[in-house]
Amino acid sequence: MQLTCSFLPQNDGRCGWYEMLPPPPPASPLRGEAKADWIVLGAGLAGLAAARRLAELQPNAAIALVDARRVGYGAAGRNSGFMIDLPHNLSSHDYTGDRSEDLQQIRLNRGAIDYMRDIVQRHAIDCDWREQGKLHGAVEAHGERALEAFAKGLTALGEPYRLLDAREMQAVIGTGFYRAGLHAPGCVQVQPAALVRGLGKTLPENVRLYEDTPVREIQVGKPHVLITDQGRLTAPRLILANNAYAAQFGGLGLKGRILPVYTYGSLTRQLSPEEIAALGGEESWGLIPADPMGTTVRRLSNGRICIRNSFTYNPDVSTSANQLARVRAAHWRSFERRFPMLAGVELEYTWGGALCLSRNGGTPFGELTPGVFSAVCQNGLGLTRGTISGKLIAEYALGVESELLNIMLNQPKPVANPPEPLLGLGIRSTLAWKEWKAGNER
Repeated sequence: MQLTCSFLPQNDGRCGWYEMLPPPPPASPLRGEAKADWIVLGAGLAGLAAARRLAELQPNAAIALVDARRVGYGAAGRNSGFMIDLPHNLSSHDYTGDRSEDLQQIRLNRGAIDYMRDIVQRHAIDCDWREQGKLHGAVEAHGERALEAFAKGLTALGEPYRLLDAREMQAVIGTGFYRAGLHAPGCVQVQPAALVRGLGKTLPENVRLYEDTPVREIQVGKPHVLITDQGRLTAPRLILANNAYAAQFGGLGLKGRILPVYTYGSLTRQLSPEEIAALGGEESWGLIPADPMGTTVRRLSNGRICIRNSFTYNPDVSTSANQLARVRAAHWRSFERRFPMLAGVELEYTWGGALCLSRNGGTPFGELTPGVFSAVCQNGLGLTRGTISGKLIAEYALGVESELLNIMLNQPKPVANPPEPLLGLGIRSTLAWKEWKAGNER
């Protein structure tokens, strides 16, 4: 079977998380012929976790981790930096759903956080790791209703939370824009690009990392062969951890079942001491909108504010300058409404990044064909779901059993999508309707 990689990571704007870091050392792209026992394609959260876990379980195996760009530059370093422990269903009006499924999701998410915490502490990875929970904020009446439904869902799950009124919200975040809020304590906030780059720097010695190595073609067989611009990589076993870019692989049953949906972030310049005083509130916090189509906001301890909203369906897994300009304008409107006291603060960076979703929240986790394993499609929970998917796919491939692996294997598989152009029309109209319905929550 031959798979053509038509879509590869592009320059989807200037990601502030990555740009704030010092320049990385020179990359080591693949050149010439190379062989390994395992290939992991994609060095995001899933790929890094899979390569690390393989190396832990098979210290004498040769593991090749391949990425088209630099570690931390892709989608894993472009999210809002929330390691969410609770249910986070983007298609729900309040993030929760079936109680038994939510309980399983919590176990998976917390398994990911525990695994990542150990790595970060053991290797002293400097990623602004903060176990400070997350806020949910409501702006309009329908946002308050969603917040109430979320609180009821957390009560049914036996999860702790604290409700905040408008005055209490303003004391934390400085602005009086929100009518009500909820604080859930289990979320971890990180600098995502710093976390991912730190994971790449601290891989076990038997993992060989090939960056700036776009794969043009995959020959699935005995063995599998990856053909790149400057070489060929051969191994008997392959783990796909390239998330939204795997949507093009029809021969493996992924095309037509998973969806590349872009979301976007902007980061302000650093606030001055006078601006920080005018804003007030605490120096660091993260806020999730009560309405999933609303605006996520983070205030960083370094004096910057991150805004994230807007969703677009991009089947070619890239965005355009015009799209980024429109999003930047939307981000500025959202920022201006929330922080009128910061009228002179510019958005220094704006970027896009691909989520990988399925219409039913399912995942193609497992063995797709002999010797080819999938850890793609995180359904909006990239930091936690990517981490646990990568760890568990390595264990699954090596026959290591666990309760978490059983939970993952029992997740539904993605359902088939309608054909184009119906699919694109349906997704784009649904996104537009939901964003309009979000109102000032956005």
